[in-house]
Amino acid sequence: MNYIAMARSAIESHYDATCNIIEKQSVTERNITKNNKEIVESDKPCRVSFEDIYANTETDTEAKKVQKIKLFIAPELNIKPGSKIVVTRKGRTTEYKNSGEPAIYDTHQEIMLELWKGWA
Repeated sequence: MNYIAMARSAIESHYDATCNIIEKQSVTERNITKNNKEIVESDKPCRVSFEDIYANTETDTEAKKVQKIKLFIAPELNIKPGSKIVVTRKGRTTEYKNSGEPAIYDTHQEIMLELWKGWA
């Protein structure tokens, strides 16, 4: 086993959730275009990490709490910005939105998430 495969295996050993990736797909039937929601990836192993960041406001009298949510998942998956990502972990299911382009590495990719608020 080479170094990259060993490193990937080590990262994936921490995956403790699964996710489904859902995209809006434009479908034209009889000159009518509809947006269908399609599961493009199903039951993919992953991990979600959370980081709380406290930022001072302009007055420095109070700190505003911001939570960063990051998905760790296999690097070969193509997850488009704006996709709905449904994560199931420890019996709980939470819906997120992919909020941007992923950081792709040989061993995994990291995607910043936001809580799902609906299709734009």
